[in-house]
Amino acid sequence: MRVIMFGATGMVGQGVLRECLLAPDVTEVLVVTRSPTGVRHPRLRELTIADFADLGPVKNELAGYDACFYCLGVSAVGLDEAAYTRVSYDFPIAAARTLADLSPEMTFVYVSGAGTGAGSRQMWARVKARTEDEVLSLFHNGYAFRPGFIQPTHGARSKTGWYNAVYTVTAPLLPLLRRVAPGQVTATDAIGRAMLRAARTGFPRHIVTSEEMR
Repeated sequence: MRVIMFGATGMVGQGVLRECLLAPDVTEVLVVTRSPTGVRHPRLRELTIADFADLGPVKNELAGYDACFYCLGVSAVGLDEAAYTRVSYDFPIAAARTLADLSPEMTFVYVSGAGTGAGSRQMWARVKARTEDEVLSLFHNGYAFRPGFIQPTHGARSKTGWYNAVYTVTAPLLPLLRRVAPGQVTATDAIGRAMLRAARTGFPRHIVTSEEMR
């Protein structure tokens, strides 16, 4: 299986990349990025681009892959709707449209979030709902993953400093949280394995929750 990844340097992406490189049936991982991952592996190739909204210059290098795991995202804190939309709608939809044209039967997994909905009062949730809808319209094998609280594992770290502080403070509470709300907690390695499952065998539904990723 040949996999394309976006967002491999983020917390979720780090976990997903690790699981892809551990999987014996993944023969190649192409990371599309603006900055190096720092990971060295014989099955890993990195493709550096200037603008995630314009994949035209590298389109030919994206052909022939079986799955795309789209983990690129940003916190909505401090961003207006236009800025958040550029990262959370324009970028993933540019990737989805390009790849749907090249490989319409591929599996495309978009990392969304718990609480996403077109009727939400939260701006981020409405933007992600638009992205989910278009991804699922473009790919028969498309999935929107909606994790809730994500536990970083195996050294994965967020690029957002205060996220890491939150994870450090809440780490001792995770066993309790898993007992009280097991369907709201997942981990970066579990998300990676769930994405590989989506590519291998699929899920019954195209909206995948934290509980289903475990």
